[in-house]
Amino acid sequence: MVHRRNKGIPGLAGLLALTLLASPAAAADPNRGPGIEQQIRQAIDAVYPALVQIYVLSLRHGGGRGRKFESTGSGVIISREGYVITNHHVAGKATSIRCVLSTREELDAELVGTDALADIAVIKLDMSSRDPASGPLPIARFGSSEALAVGEPVLAMGCPLAISQSVTRGVVSNKDMMIPKRMSAPLRLDGENVGSLVKWIGHDAGIFPGNSGGPLVNLRGEIVGINEIGLGLGGAIPSELAQPVSRELIESGRVRRSWVGAGFQPLLKNGTAAADQGALVSGVLPGSPSDRAGLRAGDILLSIDGDPVRVKFEEEMPGLIRRLLSKPVGAPMQVNVRRGREELSLNITPELRDDARGREVEAREWGVTLRRLTRLESKELRRASPEGVLVSSIRPGGAADKAVPRLRPGDVIVEIDGTAVKGVGAFNRLTGEICRDQQGPVPVVVAFDRRSERLLTLVEVGLRRPQRPPAEARKAWLPVATQVLSRKLARALDLRGKKGVRITQIYPGSSAEAAGFKVGDILTHVDSQLIEASEPQDAEVFKTMVRAYRVGSQAEFTVIRSGETSTVSAELVAMPTPEGELPVYEDLLFEFTARDISYLDRIANRWSDEESGALVSQVDAGGWAAVAGLKARDLIKAVDHREVRGVQDLEARLEAAGDSKPPNIPLFVKRGIYTLFLELQPNWSQGNGAARLDGAEP
Repeated sequence: MVHRRNKGIPGLAGLLALTLLASPAAAADPNRGPGIEQQIRQAIDAVYPALVQIYVLSLRHGGGRGRKFESTGSGVIISREGYVITNHHVAGKATSIRCVLSTREELDAELVGTDALADIAVIKLDMSSRDPASGPLPIARFGSSEALAVGEPVLAMGCPLAISQSVTRGVVSNKDMMIPKRMSAPLRLDGENVGSLVKWIGHDAGIFPGNSGGPLVNLRGEIVGINEIGLGLGGAIPSELAQPVSRELIESGRVRRSWVGAGFQPLLKNGTAAADQGALVSGVLPGSPSDRAGLRAGDILLSIDGDPVRVKFEEEMPGLIRRLLSKPVGAPMQVNVRRGREELSLNITPELRDDARGREVEAREWGVTLRRLTRLESKELRRASPEGVLVSSIRPGGAADKAVPRLRPGDVIVEIDGTAVKGVGAFNRLTGEICRDQQGPVPVVVAFDRRSERLLTLVEVGLRRPQRPPAEARKAWLPVATQVLSRKLARALDLRGKKGVRITQIYPGSSAEAAGFKVGDILTHVDSQLIEASEPQDAEVFKTMVRAYRVGSQAEFTVIRSGETSTVSAELVAMPTPEGELPVYEDLLFEFTARDISYLDRIANRWSDEESGALVSQVDAGGWAAVAGLKARDLIKAVDHREVRGVQDLEARLEAAGDSKPPNIPLFVKRGIYTLFLELQPNWSQGNGAARLDGAEP
């Protein structure tokens, strides 16, 4: 089970409903036969040292952007070279992986390959950073899940709830566990129906979020399953499936499977005794290998290459699917079918199976996420070919959202300014050409398909650089903070009927302090003109009156202090530069914004004039900066151990990091009265889009 800081991750809703809502089962107490405790100890000794705790930084997409998430899971080392098997939903979308071994060693790892259909992934430990004196890696070996018996003791090993390696024990409860139909939503990962291929080993060993990817172990110390789900009972992917999938991922980085383009289901209950053999063909996709071979919906599949088929129950379906998927691509297979009273022999030549859904990418210049059209998606959309790119999500307020008509999820972009878009690669190349050397968005004509319509729209493609408003002439200002003398407050202070403002703060070293104002003074007049402020909404009245004066002029204020009325003369100074006019730095890769320190920042935080840095004004949720722990109001003091005195330094430091592309960028940050170090862990393949506002022309 994966424990995640961020909820509602796109594409895993079904999985998380099973894992995160599952109540932990109490570990069973297996029959304590002679020597069973010794067997348990030996099994633990055989596998426990190979356990791995996996910390993953993943990229998920939704809302028109890629969002980063931290999660943890489990894995187990299966080779001396450092290969680790885990779940696809743990590491399949990782941008960086860090592993903790049972010896407390910490090693980086990389994703070798992943398979959403079986929910299996393989990662490889970075052995180059390991101390040679540590000795060979401990490994665990696979055993037979088919040999398991219901009631047999098993051990679930992993790192639940992000704690260190642990072991629970129970018994095999069910060897044919499937998701009940009454739960309606199948377990889907990246569009793949995992339950169509996997029959889980049900067991009652206690598992929790974070156990995902950890091994289920028999008392011979062999991996018989990879824990994945919780339905009250734990569910493990059988080793008979996990082992060959992991082997193929190690060898080629992906799993090649056959595709015949037909759907199957168990035989109908109203069948005759003669129809007990076979599986019902529920549908055939047009243009598929099965369609070309003449297979039809309603046929009864009797055998495949002479091997009988019998699917009377749902639990028998995954076995048939595995047989079909494992057939050699391009090699004809003979199937015998019953059609009415007639038996037919057909030759079906399987094709290479495509993914159910293409890998999603973010196009920041468009404000969308998109993916290539897979063969299945193309057929579902009734398209003649998989050319074009499929819009999967839209960023509110982004370029695609502002187009008229605006793009929507499910639209297929086919042309940009008259040039055909055959796939994601062509889309990226065209976007790069459009935005090259441009200082702002560029309008382009986009042709896209929405269902059966071919529509045109105009999209302003490019990153809109934020612009500083023009500097305003400096107005006069009295360096104090005030509150309105409301009617209720006036009555409480025995000043019934009085109007004006009350001084709440006097800025140190200012002309107001030199004039002798004090906190608590009530100001009722400016040069004998009444301050018409008696309600909270009158907060700007006093400031507006003062701004009418020239900078450097003297004004006389009528003051009530301790019940006594007097006058105080003070010089009116120029207002400090407002926040909106300060230099701003926006980093589009790390997704945060910072600005220079303002005069009022120093006052509010009691910072001296010597305090320097870039003040973070915004951190986008799900961005690299947010994942690193950066927060709004943090003061960035240094980047990569180099001092930052303002946004100009911040931009220079991060641009230098963009040139050298280190795996981690340390930030030294002041947060309140504390300081701390944070680490940015960028995916440099995205490029670094930074925008700085310093008064120069955009």
